[in-house]
Amino acid sequence: MSLRIVRILVTAGLLAPPLAAQAPAPVAFENVTVIPMDTERRMTGQTVIVENGRITAIGAAGQVRLPAGITRVDGRGKFLVPGLTETHGHLPAGNASPEAVDRTLQLYLLNGVTTVRGMLGHPAQLTWRSEAAAWQRLSPRLIVAGPSFNGNTATSPEVAVRMVREQQAAGYDLLKIHPGVTRAAFDAMAATAKEVGIPFAGHVPLDVGVHRAIEVGYASIDHLDGYIEALIRDGSPVTSAQTGWFGLGLVDYVDRARLAPLARATRDAGVWVNATETLMQTMAADGQPAAMLADPAMRYLPEATINGWANSVRNLQNDPANSSARRADYLELRTWLIRSLHQAGVGFILGSDAPQIGNVPGFSALAELELMERAGLSPFEALATGTRNVGRYLKEADVGTVAVGSRADLILLDADPLTTVANVRRQAGVMVHGRWLPKAEVDRRLAGMHR
Repeated sequence: MSLRIVRILVTAGLLAPPLAAQAPAPVAFENVTVIPMDTERRMTGQTVIVENGRITAIGAAGQVRLPAGITRVDGRGKFLVPGLTETHGHLPAGNASPEAVDRTLQLYLLNGVTTVRGMLGHPAQLTWRSEAAAWQRLSPRLIVAGPSFNGNTATSPEVAVRMVREQQAAGYDLLKIHPGVTRAAFDAMAATAKEVGIPFAGHVPLDVGVHRAIEVGYASIDHLDGYIEALIRDGSPVTSAQTGWFGLGLVDYVDRARLAPLARATRDAGVWVNATETLMQTMAADGQPAAMLADPAMRYLPEATINGWANSVRNLQNDPANSSARRADYLELRTWLIRSLHQAGVGFILGSDAPQIGNVPGFSALAELELMERAGLSPFEALATGTRNVGRYLKEADVGTVAVGSRADLILLDADPLTTVANVRRQAGVMVHGRWLPKAEVDRRLAGMHR
């Protein structure tokens, strides 16, 4: 890499020297409206103090003592909410360039995604996780799944057991399940995971099925995988093996009455769901891939990547089996699934599967929130999928709310997100682990990334 290129990347913040391993300076958000996300409420005229990566005080403006030398942020007319968690994101592979790693992590962060659950692991990601936790890397907090369990890796019960033990010993946070795992290998994996205390999540292999996935306690079922397959009506001329793309091939053979007991089972088992609906809309909606290509967010990724995505969309939509009418029915069915599962009390967590077809890190999480609202969740309920619900999913009381003792992962907004969750796009700044990034810095860093 030439010295000139290095200087350009440093200026853009994409190849910055390592951050000092120390807590950032304390910050006070003054006269701000706090949306704590414990319940649906607003706390107006508040001052929030952040020190050492934690919220240390919240109180009426003028009644909270400000530590000496504190950075003061004017919150008048603004709204303070918890940072978002992308629970089905992806991190670069271990052989990715430093620039590509920083680009991906910062695209999440600069859009208010302060935690990412990376769903396809590599040992290098464990190092990035530690660096982010120690203030050595400008990054969201990272939760790292291990390498994939699929039909080519978890080839037998014995191999699956060994993989579980190796990944738990290596320090991964969870196991990622992909299609192709046999029932025998899956059952061995699930039993061993429970024995060693590591959760598992992701796709639902066809040989396993969503009923078994719920029974053994998936931490989360991602993409709504397996639900459409479980709704095939009796006497249908197709089987679940003819699923097509995430159930698209089965949409004409669904018995919606089958969902109620399945929804109750999901809720009662405490299994969380994320929909990654942005991916489904990009692949199946009419007007694609043109709408994707026109999205300004696409300028933050390489042109070759975007063109490859567009070809994937064209290939799916040009298949005679995937008519416009069938794709429309499919998207309506998924919207109904989200609304019905939510109304039945199933917990949703935010996931958009970035970077994936049409999904630029960070930007797609904001779009996913809007799709949750469109499916029937209130603005508060939609915002909760990326905040409060994540704390409950992780069983971490200090995540997903604005409260004394909570992690200082925050977004300052220029508009009220309880009016419409689309207002989460109107960001005045982001805080991660107590480090404050005002809008001017966010804009500068984003400007250095786009083509």
